[in-house]
Amino acid sequence: MDSLDWKEQGVEAEINQVLNHKHLGNGSILLFHNDAKYTPQALDTILKGLKEKGYDIVPVSELIHTGEYTVDHEGRQIPSGE
Repeated sequence: MDSLDWKEQGVEAEINQVLNHKHLGNGSILLFHNDAKYTPQALDTILKGLKEKGYDIVPVSELIHTGEYTVDHEGRQIPSGE
């Protein structure tokens, strides 16, 4: 999920983009950029909001399938046999 932080629309817009994204779900990988203007101010609220929604924050290495898989039209990995 793209946080759209690169659009520099402000802290509240970035928070809303992530916490209310229609594709937010288990296994979502969130994209933020190192040089984004508002991300440092938004990140604490985003992380707290995700935890309040019941999500755990894990390294991307725990989300990527390394065996046999396909990728659906939205970029999700689907392990073979599912």
